Amino acid sequence: MSESPLLHPADNASVREADMGSVFHSWSAQGAIAPFVIAGGKGSRIWDYEGNTYLDFSSMLVNVNIGHQHEKVISAIKAQADVLTTVAPAHANNMRALAAQKILSKAPKGFSKIFFTNGGADANENAIRMARIHTGRDKVISFYRSYHGNTGSAIVSTGDWRRIPNEYARGHKHVFGPYLYRSEYWATTPEQESERALHFLERTIAAEGPTGIAALLIESVPGTAGILVPPPGYLAGVRALCDKYGILLILDEVMAGFGRTGEWFAFNKYDVVPDLITFAKGVNSGYIPVGGVIISDPIIRTFDEKVFPGGLTYSGHPLACASIIATIDAMEDEKIVENAKHIGETVLGPGLEALKAKHAVIGDVRGSGVFWAVEFVTDHASKAPVDAAWMGKLKNALLAHKLLPFMADNRLHVVPPCVVTEDEAREGLAIIDAVLGELS
Repeated sequence: MSESPLLHPADNASVREADMGSVFHSWSAQGAIAPFVIAGGKGSRIWDYEGNTYLDFSSMLVNVNIGHQHEKVISAIKAQADVLTTVAPAHANNMRALAAQKILSKAPKGFSKIFFTNGGADANENAIRMARIHTGRDKVISFYRSYHGNTGSAIVSTGDWRRIPNEYARGHKHVFGPYLYRSEYWATTPEQESERALHFLERTIAAEGPTGIAALLIESVPGTAGILVPPPGYLAGVRALCDKYGILLILDEVMAGFGRTGEWFAFNKYDVVPDLITFAKGVNSGYIPVGGVIISDPIIRTFDEKVFPGGLTYSGHPLACASIIATIDAMEDEKIVENAKHIGETVLGPGLEALKAKHAVIGDVRGSGVFWAVEFVTDHASKAPVDAAWMGKLKNALLAHKLLPFMADNRLHVVPPCVVTEDEAREGLAIIDAVLGELS
């Protein structure tokens, strides 16, 4: 059999053509896409098959926290592949136990077990299942501005447009979370936004019937919805409401966790402890699909005698677990979480604020660590979002300047890997500055 030319492609066009002819892409009209072609990567950079190198300010889907092709993680996957490539979840395996222990070492006190999943969506799915069984209640409240994944309950917990054609799961209600720049509560200060959003949440709880609500499921920092950093007191207020009404608090750390905000978990800086924590993405930088639920002890005890009605064939896959162990080890040894915090405080935060002062099209900047959003408007008075055509021009111009962006609605999300250097971060900001100058 002759070798396929796709094994060693010399150009982007042949790869793109083959991809579009045989791969069905997510969230897309198949005839309207032209996928960006990637051949390889290292650290904060990726390249195509024609030798063009790009600074990755997307971290793919905001998950390559440790950077592309980290040697320690790749070596750990290879070493485990030589020993055991897969094992059924009912059996015990040292890699699974070690990975669970590594994750638990970063969790708050009172969490002592991990349920492994294949990614963030099914992590949220199973957290909801645990909450419903533990409480004996059914309803789940989440934000309109949110994304929790594309499985049955996770997509219905999601608040954006993707929920609407997929509303098959029961018992889900939504509220508007805090977002001062576009406040639903006529707030003018962060404190007002927090107080009024909490008031509306409590009124929703009362109207829906507190004794029927199993959980509040929220992203510690909503990511895809706009990197909506919670205002002072908000997450603590949510925790207090959950305690008041006997509702479980599930914090979705799928995108925000494992270094992205400059903390191991984004909720760490808010002095809040949830009942269930969901994770994926940054726990191993997406090198192999994996996610999970970090479970607090009271919920664990619920299932000491009661059967948990959930499972996945690849739960705690040994290759994924090896990559988790190596990732967390490398992040500790190389102080990668600390680097993310430093880059946010000294380069990205100040740099993006300077761009806001310079370019009138920037309406708002928000974030921390390597987790930032730049929101574009036609004018500051109305805050009217720029249109899709303008955002398309921005994307094309950034790519032309060799920067790979992450974009959503009228926003540019500045989300490089946690290993990004000061020089690379400044390089990215300079490209954004130049492109905005061109577009204006």
